[in-house]
Amino acid sequence: MAQVTVKINGYSYTVGCEDGQEDHLIAMSSQVESRIDSIKALGNQSGEARLLVLASLLMADELHDLRIEADGLRAAAARQPRGKGEAETAKRIAKLAARAEQIAADLDRS
Repeated sequence: MAQVTVKINGYSYTVGCEDGQEDHLIAMSSQVESRIDSIKALGNQSGEARLLVLASLLMADELHDLRIEADGLRAAAARQPRGKGEAETAKRIAKLAARAEQIAADLDRS
């Protein structure tokens, strides 16, 4: 298991991850940091825990929207007759939807 130190809101956190997932973990921490920066820009700074909760809620809202969009795309793809290109597109959409659901599940476990 790899160890990665990420910096979020000026604090360093050492986090474990699967070998080879270090860059992915760093990218995710950058996404969290981005949400925190957005919240700070609004002037809503009232403690570390509150910033992290608000950032988590923003990310959960984005995942919710992505799930709805993925469900709509899946439904639309299911209604369309499939040629070779459309079948490939449907597979890619299904993979993206599965990945979004996996990210959401990982966040739920955190």
